[in-house]
Amino acid sequence: MRRGLALALLSLTACVEPEAATGPGVPPPSDACGASALQTLVGKPLGSLDFRSLSRVPRQIGPDMAVTDDYRPDRLNIEYDAANRVTKVACY
Repeated sequence: MRRGLALALLSLTACVEPEAATGPGVPPPSDACGASALQTLVGKPLGSLDFRSLSRVPRQIGPDMAVTDDYRPDRLNIEYDAANRVTKVACY
């Protein structure tokens, strides 16, 4: 009987939505790279951007690209989609 109850409780926990990642080990959102000032780039073609005008060279991340998961709040990241349009500009 206990085994059945344990399985029922375990199955119920699968229905709970996870909370947003917060707490120790999860860095807070940062603007150390200046991404907030570059949000006008979102929606523009990647090829039209003049990276020489930026204060730092951004990491360009395309669809299905492998990237390291080390967190660097001062690293500027520009994500783009399959159509080479900028979808996200953020620090991480």
